[in-house]
Amino acid sequence: MTRLLPAVLAFGALLALAPAQSLKSGPPLPHGLVANWAQLPEGWNFGEVSGVDVDRHDNVWVFNRGPHPVMQFDKNGKLLQAWKEVPVKSSHGIRVDPQGNVWLVDVVGHALLKFTPQGKLLMVIANAGGQPGTNDTPYAFNRPTSLAFHPNGSFYVSDGYVNQRVVRYTKDGDYVKHWGSKGTGNSQFDIAHDITIDRDGKLYVADRTNNRIQVFDADGNFLNKWTGVGQPWGLYYAARDNAIYMCDGENNRVVKLNLDGQIIGTLGSFGKAPGKFDFAHHMAVDSTGAIYVAEIKNWRVQKFAIVR
Repeated sequence: MTRLLPAVLAFGALLALAPAQSLKSGPPLPHGLVANWAQLPEGWNFGEVSGVDVDRHDNVWVFNRGPHPVMQFDKNGKLLQAWKEVPVKSSHGIRVDPQGNVWLVDVVGHALLKFTPQGKLLMVIANAGGQPGTNDTPYAFNRPTSLAFHPNGSFYVSDGYVNQRVVRYTKDGDYVKHWGSKGTGNSQFDIAHDITIDRDGKLYVADRTNNRIQVFDADGNFLNKWTGVGQPWGLYYAARDNAIYMCDGENNRVVKLNLDGQIIGTLGSFGKAPGKFDFAHHMAVDSTGAIYVAEIKNWRVQKFAIVR
């Protein structure tokens, strides 16, 4: 055994020197930072910014954990409105539907809320008293994360941290079905953290801790999974590119993927300075291709425009 020890030590030294498996990457995206984009009133600040979306007019909606949870900006960063009363406990996902209505996901209140663009409440899906639901509860959640709208009018909720499922509703909020449970198999999740839908109606679910994106049809049938692209926190389908943008929260970057799951561009790295990311949580892409990135730890939304 003593004679074998030097060989074992030498082998261990070689392993220590071997490079770690590299993260899949791609060419830099053709975007540059728009400095000081968000023009907040004097004395105002964001809190942790969990979500961002753009409406059909390229106005930008920001959902954050500060004193003004919902803010609307124009594309140049001018503040258009800030809602005074937002009945949520903690922000997570925000989506603007094709009609311009604003949907908020309250991760701590276990709720989904639909508002007019002026802030009038239209629909709530939640248990009374904000109590969480189980994996089989049709009209309540347990730490939900996001939602997405299907071309057929349905919407889908990623009920992500505890129930580990996707729930489908009609456009009027009637329960249709759900699928998913905690695990590593196909159609299972370990934090279903976001969801987006392409023009053909395929669903892409950010299976965060499993480090993969799972792809489904409108009925929840498993189609594919993408691995090796990083840790998906936020997903956004950009119709102008017919591509998926992903916030890789673990690696503090934005990744652009084609619909075969191949990385075709990347943006960003860790840091506190402008242009860097710390917990890049979600993003949105407007009609010009500009990217808006919401950060939890840096308490901000940054805009990156295509450099001509």
